[in-house]
Amino acid sequence: MRRGTAIFALLLISAFTSRALAAGPALVFEVSNSKVLFAENADDPWHPASLTKLMTAYLTFKAINAGRLTLKSKISCSAAAHKEPPSKIGLPIGGELTVDKALQALIVKSANDVAVMLAEAVGGSEEKFLEQMNATAKKLGMKHTNYVNANGLPDPRQITTARDLAKLARAVISEFPEYAHYWSMPQMRIGKSRLQTHNGLLKSLEGADGLKTGFTCDSGFNIAASATRDGRQIVAVVLGDSTSGERNVRAKSLIEYGFQQNGWAQMFNHKTLDNMAYAPTVTSVTSVRESVVSWNCNPPKKKRRKKKKTSVKKDKEAHEKAAPAKLEGAQQANAAAPGLKGTLPGVQP
Repeated sequence: MRRGTAIFALLLISAFTSRALAAGPALVFEVSNSKVLFAENADDPWHPASLTKLMTAYLTFKAINAGRLTLKSKISCSAAAHKEPPSKIGLPIGGELTVDKALQALIVKSANDVAVMLAEAVGGSEEKFLEQMNATAKKLGMKHTNYVNANGLPDPRQITTARDLAKLARAVISEFPEYAHYWSMPQMRIGKSRLQTHNGLLKSLEGADGLKTGFTCDSGFNIAASATRDGRQIVAVVLGDSTSGERNVRAKSLIEYGFQQNGWAQMFNHKTLDNMAYAPTVTSVTSVRESVVSWNCNPPKKKRRKKKKTSVKKDKEAHEKAAPAKLEGAQQANAAAPGLKGTLPGVQP
């Protein structure tokens, strides 16, 4: 069975090789030993989109374990949180959520307003929370990451790399196993509403147990995906696909590939997230907006109807031809009615 899975994974990778060349960076690693099983453009700067919320959740977990918050603590919706655009829960100003429910909304719904609520609760303000985010990124060895907001909404200064996101995913999984269930939740309830996860791999990939998806027009469709089988946990970071479907196929095929890399296949692989050589030159951040299949990113252009241009010269010629005919017709009418006084309008006697 596993042999068949391996063949299927290789066929998938082969089939999508041409598409992968047009897609963004990717990295696959094993959590237990940090071995890099696959890497492509892993240090290219990229917009993280909602993968930013991995860090927001990480710092929230730290605050809980430090005793500064509990899962039952209530946090309120400020004016700043309320004005954040979708995806969001849409609480009114002053509305409250428990930290537990907020984490569910952050991870399952990818709620931008809740990200700001948690940032304010953990850091005292979003600005101070951002300082924590960037300081933590530095401690984790995320050398090419910079945060300017807590939710990943578009900003040219919000950048990361596939390697940096892999290091963050490793920290989330390794340091906070007690919160692993949040990443694998297929849905959540808030009030009477049932909200579904954006992570389709939770339903389609054997052993899938997290983590998070992200999307903006410039970043394309991103994912940090995890799966566990027979005690091995493999994580794939995939960035910049044109559709969520392509993202899922690429992540799934790479995770399948990762599970086949064991024993003799990895005997001479000593490359890890920490010792893998960095790219000699860092390119500028890439935008994939033009290739993204989304009406919001590339709305159809309205076709302007071309007005028919009538030649002034042709109009004049047509008028001149019509005038004698009208005059002749009018003269005939006058001749046919001798008893009438005067003449038909527009005709000189």
